[in-house]
Amino acid sequence: MDKKLRIAGIIAALSFSIFYLTFSSNSLPIPEPLSPVPENNSVDILAENLDEPRSIAISDDRIFVTEKDGLIRVIQNNTLLDEPLAALRPAKVFDGGLLGIALHPDFSNNHLIYVFLTYEENGELWNKILQITESENKLVDAKTIFDKIPGSVFTNGGFLKFGPDKKLYVGTGTVSESSHMPQNLDSLSGKILRLNDDGTIPTDNPFPNSSIYSLGHRNPQGMTWDDKGQMYLSELGPEKNDEINLIKPGKNYGWPEQQCSGNGKYENAIMCYDPSIEPGGILYYSGDKISLEADFVMASLRATNLYQLDFSEGLSSQKTILSGVGRIRDVVQSPDGSLYVITSNTDGKGFPDSMDDKLLRIKK
Repeated sequence: MDKKLRIAGIIAALSFSIFYLTFSSNSLPIPEPLSPVPENNSVDILAENLDEPRSIAISDDRIFVTEKDGLIRVIQNNTLLDEPLAALRPAKVFDGGLLGIALHPDFSNNHLIYVFLTYEENGELWNKILQITESENKLVDAKTIFDKIPGSVFTNGGFLKFGPDKKLYVGTGTVSESSHMPQNLDSLSGKILRLNDDGTIPTDNPFPNSSIYSLGHRNPQGMTWDDKGQMYLSELGPEKNDEINLIKPGKNYGWPEQQCSGNGKYENAIMCYDPSIEPGGILYYSGDKISLEADFVMASLRATNLYQLDFSEGLSSQKTILSGVGRIRDVVQSPDGSLYVITSNTDGKGFPDSMDDKLLRIKK
């Protein structure tokens, strides 16, 4: 498809408005819509009419997108293939279903794909991780490698990513706002999990014989690592106090006892959003194709922007890279340094147009 994007409000890199953030003591205004740009040679539409897309994974020549109702879609040669790679059967709940997707670090040789799936069993909601083997865009095999993560109608987390250590990291959500399971090391709710690629528990995890890497999370949405190997997590708050956290092994991030900061027993967020902007996927940009003033890029749903972020001592800044396309769910970097994002206007909270949702490529 690879059509040039002609949507009002697309803002090329470096034509930004800026505002500054401190912790939750100050309110953060939601950005006003920016002036429309009738044509933008920096952004392409690669796919349209995606149905509630949730996550993106990129190989050298293909892009994989999960749709909440159970499809894994494939974009190859800038074209959305008619047939999905897989059609799974998740639970039909508001913010659960087929969520995160990650490719094995050796995907080009072993063709292994990992997905996070919400399902129902005997009236209870659970989440599990599937390892899928594909060949020529067809499912060859699928098996559960990790199971019985507590599920929820609204807060499942569900983000998957392989870290620099080639371990699989998984963000899980809390089952309810009143639940204290995120503080319980006997529960997988409200945690970051760290797994081997076969779903077994690494021997060097911070808690013996446990998949738990960190605890006290509400609803993780994205994770990334910088060039020093430090892990960052974007996380949804309730109606305010979305967080960006610097994740350290074995540390407690406070939910539900703490939101953002203020209790010495827990780790403080490095950024806090009040009111909520609903952060989505986050990445540390390591390419040189796109000119950015900051190292981090983050999608946002409620604030309907793709931001670049600068984390510094005491004060952080963010600037708009892309706006005017509605809710933005996820962002990834391709091997050539381009950025790919999916919109999320068909998720029940947005205002979709006739061609939503879309996969977009930012080229420069």
